[in-house]
Amino acid sequence: MIDVSNLTKHYGPVTAIRDVSFSVAPGEIVGFLGPNGAGKSTTMRILSCFLPATSGTARVAGYDVFKDSMEVRRRIGYLPENVPLYGEMRVAPYLDFVAEVKGVPRAERTRRVAEAMERCLVTEVQHRLIATLSKGYRQRVGLAQAIVNDPHVLILDEPTIGLDPRQITEIRSLIKSLAGDHTVILSTHILPEVSMLCGGVIIINRGSVVAQGTIDRLVDEFFPTSRVLVQVAVPAAAVREGLAAVPGVVAVHEQGVPGDGTWLVESPRGRDLRGEIFQLAAQRKWPLVELRRVGATLEEVFIRIVAGEDTAAPGPGRDGEGAA
Repeated sequence: MIDVSNLTKHYGPVTAIRDVSFSVAPGEIVGFLGPNGAGKSTTMRILSCFLPATSGTARVAGYDVFKDSMEVRRRIGYLPENVPLYGEMRVAPYLDFVAEVKGVPRAERTRRVAEAMERCLVTEVQHRLIATLSKGYRQRVGLAQAIVNDPHVLILDEPTIGLDPRQITEIRSLIKSLAGDHTVILSTHILPEVSMLCGGVIIINRGSVVAQGTIDRLVDEFFPTSRVLVQVAVPAAAVREGLAAVPGVVAVHEQGVPGDGTWLVESPRGRDLRGEIFQLAAQRKWPLVELRRVGATLEEVFIRIVAGEDTAAPGPGRDGEGAA
């Protein structure tokens, strides 16, 4: 549904993105992640035909974003981070206007607008001026305009920003319900949100894609060990020495506040050291507070990938957007 190959964008002497390549299958929800200034917004603006690339190719729903931009626009819904709404319009007429601009036939417009308002939870404010709405409601109106034409592809940049916890839960449920019928690229800094919604992720840093795949595959790739969390009320030096001597331990890391006795113990993947650690604690009469296996989170994967990239030699230019 989305195919990007060697996409590059220069802002004068600054390279915002370079040789960006990825693909998204039909019906898939993919998280598009990266630190501020990494090139996320530049890439999404190119895919939405808002911005031309310097070189490379991108196809959405089978159409080239450069040669067939009008066909692409008919098939996408785009929610930018800062939603450009017409504050002097009321919600329902605004969505009707957007539907008309997007080519929704007149006979279907009323139904499509009503469905979009209901799905995005703005029906109750449909007669209010957009300028008088709270930030959360404006964000939901922005999401409604993105889906009012029932697009093949949705490009969502920080879709839950400004929402309260209940609204965030509702919008996440809406996005998840779109999978299968719609292909979604979701950019957000809320990494647990990506874990809940997305089947795969694309991580971009310093203008280049540095990792992509399912979350499980990235965890396996960047955290190739089994991990056990241990908490004991014993001086740190004795614990570190004892844990490091357990057969199969490859690394021991102190966690949390120094001195609170919490340690992360790594071993080869598939090796469970909880039994050996329990026996060690019993033999040495350590007061064992906690002992459990832990998996790596997407946040840990993201930090490890981005930190590794940032310690490398700087590339020929960073994204010139400010916050991408």
